Parts: sequence; C-alpha cells; structure tokens
Amino acid sequence: MPAIDKPDSQLTAVKWRFPSVHPEGRKYVLIAGFVTLLTFSLLPDMLGWLLVGISVWTAAFFRDPVRTTPVDPKLIVAPADGLVTMITRTGAPPELAADGGLSGEFTRVSIFMSVFDVHINRSPIAGRISRIAYVPGKFLNADLDKASEDNERQHFLVTRDDGVSIGFTQIAGLVARRILAFVREGDDVHAGERIGLIRFGSRVDVYLPAGTGSQVLLGQRTIAGETVLGVLGVDPALAGVSQ
Repeated sequence: MPAIDKPDSQLTAVKWRFPSVHPEGRKYVLIAGFVTLLTFSLLPDMLGWLLVGISVWTAAFFRDPVRTTPVDPKLIVAPADGLVTMITRTGAPPELAADGGLSGEFTRVSIFMSVFDVHINRSPIAGRISRIAYVPGKFLNADLDKASEDNERQHFLVTRDDGVSIGFTQIAGLVARRILAFVREGDDVHAGERIGLIRFGSRVDVYLPAGTGSQVLLGQRTIAGETVLGVLGVDPALAGVSQ
C-alpha cells in the first residue's frame, strides 16, 4: 500500500522489506532452482554453485519492490530504473504522432536498464492509456541512439482528463527478447502504477512536452515511480558534473 503523509504526531516508521518476485518471473526462478538442484545431484559441485548464482540473479532480475510516488498532477515521474544516457530534442515517434496524437518538439529522456536493474516499468503520469503500439524490430544495443528507431519497441500514450498526454517507449536491447504490457488501451492508471516489463536489459524513452525540461542530468540514476523527470511547464535548464 502506498505511504500517505500524516501529521508528525501520527507518523509511523517505514521498515525495509525484501522485494517480492513479480509473477511473470516466478516460473523462471522455479526452473533455475530445479536445474540447480538437479546439477548438484548429478554433476560437480562447482557447476552447481555457479547455477546457484544464476538462480539468485534470476530472482533479483524479476524483483518488484514497493515504490512511493509523489502525488502532484504537474509531476512526470520516471517509468524505469536505470541510467540517464541521453537527453535530446526530437519529434514524437510516428506511432505516437499518428491520428491526432503527439505533435511538436519534445525533450526525450532515455533511461538505460542494465541486467542488474529492476525491469518493472511504471506510468509517468496518471491518466488513461489512449494508445499502445507494438513495433517489431532488431535487437541492437539499447544504449545506441538508433535503437529508438530500429529495435523492437512498444509505445504508450497516457492522456489526462485535461488533454495533457505523455508518451513513452519500451525498447528491447541486445538480450531482451520479450516486451510485456500489463495494461490495455482504455485502462485508467495512476502515476507510478506498473504498466509493463522487458526481459532482459533494455531502455525506456520518455517524451517531455514543449516547455517542460528535464529535471535529471546525464549520468544520473532514476528510480521508477519515484524520481521526478519533469514538472509540466517548467524548464530548469540544469547543468551538472560527474564526480
């Protein structure tokens, strides 16, 4: 359950808890565990311990931690955990621009997810899923700029009641072989709500509308559902330094 701010006299301590494994990954964890046990019974222990590590990594890959999302209609939150690798001005993808969709110039923030990051993706704003467009493609390194046009990808458009729309795209990477959506067109979602997953290693692009600048910097790490990528109508023109 999301945390809710209360007066100081009513505040309770928030305790860390071990992240659960998303249902999509449980079958893979069970398969890895079974193969590990079988290996220990039939083959040298060294190989078995290697498979223990793979089993632990599989469970960690599909981990689904609880996230606390700030509630404010002006905020655009990160849809993915990962590293901000590109921030650029660009037009909307054709799949999001068609049929009265997005138009104009946008600030595209690209978040690269390594195989060690959480891969559950979340909605950047509250609204209705007005469009989902899947595009088959290649499996190039998701860190490359041309991956946004050449790789397998899935576009989402979330539209609020006031007509504001935010587009974002799941992009497959070198080892990603399946892009999943947990929502359908017409579904209502909250900001920070789980909307999909990519297996394994990938990227998410977010299109901030004109007049809205990035609140994150190149090289910064984001947390899905928590990190604020942008504030509608605000362009902070940030500069930073890696150190």
